[in-house]
Amino acid sequence: MTNEQTRYSRLAQITKLINTNLELREALKHVVTAISEEIVSCDSVGIYLPQQDGTYRGFVGKPELINGMSLDMHVVDTTHDHLAKEVIETKEPIYIPDTSKDSRPDRRAVEAFGIKSLLVLPMAYEAELYGLVFLFDYGIPMNLQPSEIESIEAYVNMAAVAVRNANNLTKKESLIADKQLLLNVTRELSLCSTLQEVMDKCFEYLGGVLGNSNIGAHLLDPVAHQHINPTSLSKDSDWSEEDWIQTHRHLDVDFKKDLVFQEVLSKKKSIFITDTANDPRPNHEACQRFGIKGIYIIPLIATGKVLGTVAIVNLKEKNYIYPDSAMQLAESIVDATAPVLSNLLYIEKQELIISERTSELTQKNNELKRLLKEVKQIGREKELILNSAGDGIFGLDLYGKITFCNPSATNLLGCQHEHELIGHSSHQIFPKCMLDESGKIPSVISTENNKGAEEEFFYKKDGRHFPVEFVIAPQIENNETVGYVVTFKDITTRKQMEEKIKYHAYYDSITNLPNRVLFQDRLHQALKYAELYGRNLGVLFLDLDRFKKINDTFGHTFGDKVLKKIADRLLHALPKETTISRQGGDEFIILLPSIQSKQEAKDCAREVLQVFSEALHINGQEVSIKTSIGISIFPENGMTSEQLIKHADLAMYKAKKRSGNQFQLYEPVLEDRTVESVEFENDLYRALKNDELTVVYQPKYDSLKNAIIGFEALLRWNRPNKGVIKPKEFIPLAEETGLIIPMGEWILRKACAQTKEWHNQGFEHISVSVNLSPQQFNQEELFTKVKQILEDTELSPSCLELELTENLIIHNTKKTLTVIHRLKELGVKISIDDFGTGYSSLGYLKDFPVDTLKIDKTFIDDLPENPNNAAITNTIITLANSLQLDVIAEGVEKKEQLEYLNAHGCHLIQGYYYSRPLKAENILQQMYSQNH
Repeated sequence: MTNEQTRYSRLAQITKLINTNLELREALKHVVTAISEEIVSCDSVGIYLPQQDGTYRGFVGKPELINGMSLDMHVVDTTHDHLAKEVIETKEPIYIPDTSKDSRPDRRAVEAFGIKSLLVLPMAYEAELYGLVFLFDYGIPMNLQPSEIESIEAYVNMAAVAVRNANNLTKKESLIADKQLLLNVTRELSLCSTLQEVMDKCFEYLGGVLGNSNIGAHLLDPVAHQHINPTSLSKDSDWSEEDWIQTHRHLDVDFKKDLVFQEVLSKKKSIFITDTANDPRPNHEACQRFGIKGIYIIPLIATGKVLGTVAIVNLKEKNYIYPDSAMQLAESIVDATAPVLSNLLYIEKQELIISERTSELTQKNNELKRLLKEVKQIGREKELILNSAGDGIFGLDLYGKITFCNPSATNLLGCQHEHELIGHSSHQIFPKCMLDESGKIPSVISTENNKGAEEEFFYKKDGRHFPVEFVIAPQIENNETVGYVVTFKDITTRKQMEEKIKYHAYYDSITNLPNRVLFQDRLHQALKYAELYGRNLGVLFLDLDRFKKINDTFGHTFGDKVLKKIADRLLHALPKETTISRQGGDEFIILLPSIQSKQEAKDCAREVLQVFSEALHINGQEVSIKTSIGISIFPENGMTSEQLIKHADLAMYKAKKRSGNQFQLYEPVLEDRTVESVEFENDLYRALKNDELTVVYQPKYDSLKNAIIGFEALLRWNRPNKGVIKPKEFIPLAEETGLIIPMGEWILRKACAQTKEWHNQGFEHISVSVNLSPQQFNQEELFTKVKQILEDTELSPSCLELELTENLIIHNTKKTLTVIHRLKELGVKISIDDFGTGYSSLGYLKDFPVDTLKIDKTFIDDLPENPNNAAITNTIITLANSLQLDVIAEGVEKKEQLEYLNAHGCHLIQGYYYSRPLKAENILQQMYSQNH
């Protein structure tokens, strides 16, 4: 199996990862951080990812707000930005030290951000473009040196790998089914031994995923790569393969002129055309003849080379759209097929070359027979012919002595001169198994070998042997054999290649551990033995904790050395009968082929954790790394290899959630929880659309005036059949998935509209406060959205207070300060929520135009008994008074707490002591009763 198949097996493992957005964003943040720390003179770093409309939108960057615009508000359109277009087309970085002297950058962006110098890099991997990276200043030009640009390119390559890995993950809603399907695909493809079997298996799975069996493959000629031939058709297609091939021949389709095929082959990307009649690229004559209404073409790519295409055609209706998840899964199936197909094509090509070479050797041998008859009369001509032959040639008499040889034979056999061979016995060349008792070549061998080239070892003069491909032909005169002619070729290079292919078919090239294919084989054998003799076996699934951080920090070459070091430690620590396999990435699997009980598996897991207890020393760098381990036991946790690996994988994720460096035995409830988490996320996606969210309002009281001064708007989710879900249960998931942005905009609009309604009912003094999450605050369009909502609801900006967490404010202070100033200019009030819980210096307060500090509930809970909390609370009150800020205490539940706060100068109160959060319709009663 080739390196490509190793990669495709890794791809199958990568699809297991969940929480794609979170992992991708974390990875790209590391890259942005590394670039910004590497290039001190750079003011801004931004990573832009491609959109469906062909533009590139900001995803991760520093700073996240420039001139009031968050990164994801910034869209790069290549119709205006010719610099980005050139980088995309050339896949080469471009550095412009002075933007005033270059017309390629988008002038709108240059003028808007005041860009003096600019560096744009393609985020590419294996010739595939995954996005763009922009570095620019808006003050002093960066003045980048070539070494700095090379460093940036290295980090950008890491970003490309991270995006590539994230793009290969399947949609979360079909995580379990898709992962199992890809496992089945890789397993069944690995068992295929012919091209037809591989394509049939690929078509079978593609038909199931896309619901369409009209699938055909067109492959590049393995020898003449410029030709594309229709190769295979799905057995379930509406066309028969014979008619399909004949129609291609009748139409005389020239794929070199077919714009669709050429675009797929050149760009190495899939093309989906829903209506072929209204698209200029397809061959309309062919589409009409085949009845093609729409076409979806996927390239077969292995090791960066295109092998051909797989075409799925719609024969029934135009404008049919496949789901994105189905298309992604279909392309993953084709990606898994390509390495297997590449290996078989390579073998087929080698067999063709060997066959052609054998034919050439046989033809040369026959030619030599004729020439040898002529050379008896033309001695010089004989010498010239032999000397010009590239293969080794020597003659033998009936007693096995060498009668002549050409220069090639002399050189290949390690001699300086032909006299070192001529007249000597051939037993010094041939292996003993080819000679009879007298040291001669048996007539039966020479007769059989005359039929075709054989492989054997010949010996050089110094006794070293080397592999050859040879033919022995008898010299016949008057129907009698008078001698033999041996023609041979050194095939050392070919043998080395074959050994390398054989090795990489079963072993990982980085760690030299068994790869997925060999591990599967050993696991199958162990299962047969365990089932036959009633034994248990264990599977341990390892995932290195935060290994991606090592790759991002030190580079992939360093990361490979870490993997090799870990593999060596595991081999030395575990018994020889265990199989340790690297599955790809940072995942390992350990097979315990025969155990007495679960305890043995636990003991083994503890030994593995012990392996990770000592730091690694690599290139003078000390690295500490831990692992999370999942355990499954046969037969309790599964009867098949797929079940055991899947369950060990699930258990590993459970161990990782327990802070890592732990092991976990598989339990059925783990799988149930995985399904529940997917359902929870799906329900949350539908919550806003289905109007399941509500807003409640907790009053804020002025204890001196004994009056309500405003409300804090709080979000609640009434989940169908589950009841009301508290924010702490769904807000983290909303932040993780990005749903917090539309949810935050919704509650802001709802709260402003409700407050305006209270004003219309006579309570003009009432204000409302709304929490902003970090994701909301980092939006480029935050200021614009807040302003628009205030205008739409006609609420005075002075009646809106936005609550920001302390940690949000202290990060990226330059950008944060700009946004806060713009909001303050608008008239909106700003408060710091959970004040005192952040890990920061209080010095930042003098620079931020905030209005209110909110004392966190954790400091209020033990008042006045806890002296530490009392001291912190007093300090915050004193600090607020010194800076002429309002201070409000949240979470006040007891009279003693209220009295303590009032005594120390805090009169603004929020908490259950006065009121729990109320629905809007219940608040009017309190306000009316307060006024009367």
